[in-house]
Amino acid sequence: MSKHEKTAMAASLASATCSLLGTSAATPVQAQEEPGWDLNTALLYYGENDDRVQDVSLNLQAIRNFIDDRLLTLGLAVDTLTGATPSGAIPFDGPQTFTRPSARSTYTVPANTIPLDDSFLDTRVAANASWQQPLGRLYSISAGVSASNEYDYTHMGLNAKLSRDFNKRNTTVSAGFAVSMDDISPVGGAPLPLSQMLGEDDRSNKTGDKSKDILDVVLGVTQVVNRNLLVQLNYSYSNASGYLNDPYKILSVVDGTTGDPIPLVSIPDDDQPSHLYRYENRPDERTKHSIYGQAKYYMAGKVLDLSYRYMTDDWDIDSHTIDARLRWPVGESSYLEPHVRFYTQTAADFYRISLVDGDQLPSFASSDYRLGEFDAVTVGMKYGWNLRSGHEMSVRLEYYMQDGDAPADQVIGNQATQDIYPDLDAIIAQFSYRFGW
Repeated sequence: MSKHEKTAMAASLASATCSLLGTSAATPVQAQEEPGWDLNTALLYYGENDDRVQDVSLNLQAIRNFIDDRLLTLGLAVDTLTGATPSGAIPFDGPQTFTRPSARSTYTVPANTIPLDDSFLDTRVAANASWQQPLGRLYSISAGVSASNEYDYTHMGLNAKLSRDFNKRNTTVSAGFAVSMDDISPVGGAPLPLSQMLGEDDRSNKTGDKSKDILDVVLGVTQVVNRNLLVQLNYSYSNASGYLNDPYKILSVVDGTTGDPIPLVSIPDDDQPSHLYRYENRPDERTKHSIYGQAKYYMAGKVLDLSYRYMTDDWDIDSHTIDARLRWPVGESSYLEPHVRFYTQTAADFYRISLVDGDQLPSFASSDYRLGEFDAVTVGMKYGWNLRSGHEMSVRLEYYMQDGDAPADQVIGNQATQDIYPDLDAIIAQFSYRFGW
């Protein structure tokens, strides 16, 4: 996860809100004579192997129930991220020097080491609010706003959803949308697409701030099959347009025979990159379609939750996600919930390990591993319990494993001896506390 990868978390706030509206089983809000607050808090730690990205996140959600099935939801999240993140350059049998995004200094990585920028540091603050209420006897409407801010990224979003009950309220059809307006202010400026990485204090290839817009639409149906089974099916459409590059990602320019990065002529007392690198360039529009299905089955006190998602986009990425959870009661006031998730995706049509020196530059190119072909597995366990006060607590521990391979037809010469696409492992730990008044 690079610095700009992290900023994508802010950009996806509106999308996530809309998706949750469409992919979570509908939970009716009961009218109350005495309205009250329900507060959910969570402290999460995410840590990657080899001293890469570390994230500590605090999330707060306050839900206020009113009479007549009206509901106010307020959310706040604070993330602090540190560590080292891949730049996109390939390792080779020799040290490499890079200019930092600020263009104020350089850094060097040892031979046979995946190039990482260790200056990764930022704090994100995000907030959201939504209001839900019935419209007549069978309709329900909700609307919300979201915003987040960090050093180089600002997000503003709106979302809304309309639901209609049928079949004695056993069937619910819903339609929702979310829009996001994001401003990007890259450290040191946004580099010109596919331009060469320059030396210290040289920003001649950098431009000003950028922006992008995202529209998400979700259509869904939820069906109560019987007293033990609830199923759901959604279709999602997403369109992003504007600046979709990661301004901190680069590609190595290599020799067409050896596969080694092209060295630059060294100038005494001049801080500059040791080799030829170019900044990535992606299309300025991306359209995604996805189908999501979920089933929740009650089995004598236990609840099995299964889901599957298929996504395809016009960048030629196809992905499949299978998620399974089983909530198993332990005694009268606690439970265990094992969790397993499988994810696989194909590579974007412009994903490249490197660029060959002397070849005509392509229109689009990126070596971002998130756009490559890879598989990932998450396994973990959650333990929750109720306190005598009526409050709820839970702890969750999960392990994430990602395994990718460089395309064999792109590996050149000495690149075959390097770990071009290293595996990624991460630990996820979370503590949650819920109470009301």
